[in-house]
Amino acid sequence: MSTTRRAVTLHGHRMAYLEACPEASTDDPEVLVLLHGVAGSSSTWQPVLDRLEQDGCRHLVIAPDLLGHGESAGPSGDFSMGAYANGLRDLLAALGHRRVTVVGHSLGGGVAMQFAYQFPEMCARLVLVSSGGLGRGVSPTLRLAALPGAGVVLPLLARTGLLGLGVGALRAAATLPLLPPAEKVSLVEYARHAGSLTERAHADAFVDTIRGVIGPSGQRVSGTDRLYLTEGLPTMVVWGRRDPIIPVGHAYRAASLMPGSRLEIFDGSGHFPHCDESARFVDLLTAFCASTAPGEMSAATIGAKLVG
Repeated sequence: MSTTRRAVTLHGHRMAYLEACPEASTDDPEVLVLLHGVAGSSSTWQPVLDRLEQDGCRHLVIAPDLLGHGESAGPSGDFSMGAYANGLRDLLAALGHRRVTVVGHSLGGGVAMQFAYQFPEMCARLVLVSSGGLGRGVSPTLRLAALPGAGVVLPLLARTGLLGLGVGALRAAATLPLLPPAEKVSLVEYARHAGSLTERAHADAFVDTIRGVIGPSGQRVSGTDRLYLTEGLPTMVVWGRRDPIIPVGHAYRAASLMPGSRLEIFDGSGHFPHCDESARFVDLLTAFCASTAPGEMSAATIGAKLVG
């Protein structure tokens, strides 16, 4: 069992991804796709990948680096939810996967919802983890990143070393002995995300993505008006009660708007419940997949609901 970093070239641009549990592959394997948040990468899923492998690899797992993130190319242009969903469709098509269970964290949750809406026939299940796109509330830090001038300030902070100092402070704070384990994990993840912005391509993608979904008053993009379309699609919402980035209230609202959805709140976790409590998260995810049949969504079924 092993996790392997791979890459394909799509439309002339490199798209990297982690692949785990290749021994689960068949002619038509059950596939889990794990989508990270803004300024993140597939590395945020490493604790989950490790645990899935320890538990016996029941699914082939793919964790892509979204364009402009991680080891994927950062072309200038469209960093909208629709473009990210298109990129995921293209990756899966290139790899020969027809239907997948999509798990999205933060920004990745918004991409997962958009993917299910644009390509319903490819979505077998939908799991939202501390997801964006479910309400206006979001941390003040991300609102600041949406302000004019952020595209100039971030590279300046990187060049002067101030951003690096901030990353170092987060990593040092994570070693404090009195901090709860979940907070230490969150600080490490914040440091990893902030550290990625020292690269100009990553900083540009971050600013362009943030401006597309967040404004000074909060999140600008919401998928709540279309959540009723998930009826018949197995859905689960996972959130950390102590999330300082996106309020846990969004979880309750999303679950209420998705017919038949499951809601799991991690009381001791923050914005990264899949890292804070990876064993619990994997147990939930595998049980969810084992206890639900893949949904049968299509443009025709969505059309009937829209007309109704």
